[in-house]
Amino acid sequence: MFTTRKMGATLRGCLFGLSMLGLTTSVHAQDPSSNFPERSIRMIVPFPAGGATDVVARIIAQQAGTELGQQVVVENKSGAGGTIGAAEAAKAQPDGYTILLTTTSTHAVSPHLMKNLPYDAKEDFTPIAHLGTAGTVLLVTPDLPVHSVQELIDYAKQHPGELNYASSGNGTIVHLGTEAFMDAADIEMTHVPYRGTGQAMTDLMAGAVQVLMDAIPTGMPYVKKDQLRALAVTTRERSAIAPELPTLDESGLNGFESTTWFGVYTPAGLPEDRRVRLHEALVRAVQDPAVIERLQSLGIEPAKDHTPEDFARLVEQDSARWKKVIEDGNITIQ
Repeated sequence: MFTTRKMGATLRGCLFGLSMLGLTTSVHAQDPSSNFPERSIRMIVPFPAGGATDVVARIIAQQAGTELGQQVVVENKSGAGGTIGAAEAAKAQPDGYTILLTTTSTHAVSPHLMKNLPYDAKEDFTPIAHLGTAGTVLLVTPDLPVHSVQELIDYAKQHPGELNYASSGNGTIVHLGTEAFMDAADIEMTHVPYRGTGQAMTDLMAGAVQVLMDAIPTGMPYVKKDQLRALAVTTRERSAIAPELPTLDESGLNGFESTTWFGVYTPAGLPEDRRVRLHEALVRAVQDPAVIERLQSLGIEPAKDHTPEDFARLVEQDSARWKKVIEDGNITIQ
């Protein structure tokens, strides 16, 4: 039989245990990670508003905001080939409230082209999700007497250095992709860089340059008007926009692929639970039927449910590939 003193001690012990249980529950409920996100998320886009990357960003941001229950706000920080915005993202707090939507340029190309890059493309970021991949279409002026990739290769070999190919600038993916094509085909053409592809397209139609690898959605309307001729696409599989065109792989350049990927990073050091939360929301956003339709209309093939580790491997392989192209072609930027 308990004495009064023993009963009092037992009661105090029970009350203490209940209070500790309540404290534990309260601490868990107030864990910031368990309620992430609790406010809007800033998505840095390191390219100008209105460009292809910006359009992709806004499509993804809208749907990702729905998935996360918080608004994802796009903020354009352009300049220096995307490296200014990427550098700002790298220095942000690794709390998940700043994310970076970027492309091949900032993480697979610029590290091999730019001296004193203001970030480490691998160490300063946490990979979150691969969103999609876009290819280009190989275009020639209608006056050029070629109607297939093999005919273009044969013509270039018969006229070494006489064909001029346009690009959107030194070190751009259009420039590097054409260099990779020349290397695979063992041909020589002369590079004519432009500031963007607008004037390049005009000069291509006029015959001032003869070859251009352009984005599929912007290049194909000229083909349909018979102002340009399309020979092939640079993706591994045929494009949903132009399924009648063969790939360069199908055209005899076995294994050839030249694409731009779109993906999301955060600053390095992001807690794992927030990394998982962002990854899952972005994957669901990319797999939304309306988003798939809009991306494909832009010539972008939405990514499947790859893990962040898969995305990191993709970027690493892409970086090694473009490093070789840059070094073999002795490519520099001013």
